Amino acid sequence: MLIAHLPSGYLLGHAARARGAAMAAALIGSVAPDFDMLWFHLVDHGRVHHHLYPSHIPGCWLIAAILVLGLLRWLAPSRVIIAAMFFAGVFLHLLLDTLVGGIMWLWPFSDRLITLAVVPARYDHWVISFILHWSFLAEIAITLLAAGVLWPNRRGASATG
Repeated sequence: MLIAHLPSGYLLGHAARARGAAMAAALIGSVAPDFDMLWFHLVDHGRVHHHLYPSHIPGCWLIAAILVLGLLRWLAPSRVIIAAMFFAGVFLHLLLDTLVGGIMWLWPFSDRLITLAVVPARYDHWVISFILHWSFLAEIAITLLAAGVLWPNRRGASATG
């Protein structure tokens, strides 16, 4: 996925009727696994595919979610929904990356990247190969859907505000 993670996070938050911090958590969670791109570009220099990093391994996020949600349930119950929206955004990201990116859904039992489709490297730059692949239509659809949901809300908010 190149462009659909943040719009999908908005759709998740909207579907959950999230507001304020819960919506922000869904949005941040929907892009959080890709924060590893800083390490990928600045430290690793692209030597290892970033989907092999812990930030793209569902089992790592599952462990974090169990620990964080359990701790919040005990210490700050009012924050559980916010954290749950964050982790829902993360898992949505990983689901979307499974389309053409490959995710280690079976970790720690297997390091195999599971993907539904492969984007062949037909062009000089990998971005062009992704944009001209049929799977990019799903990204465009998600982005247009999010825009269609957002814009009527913005128009109504400005009319009443």
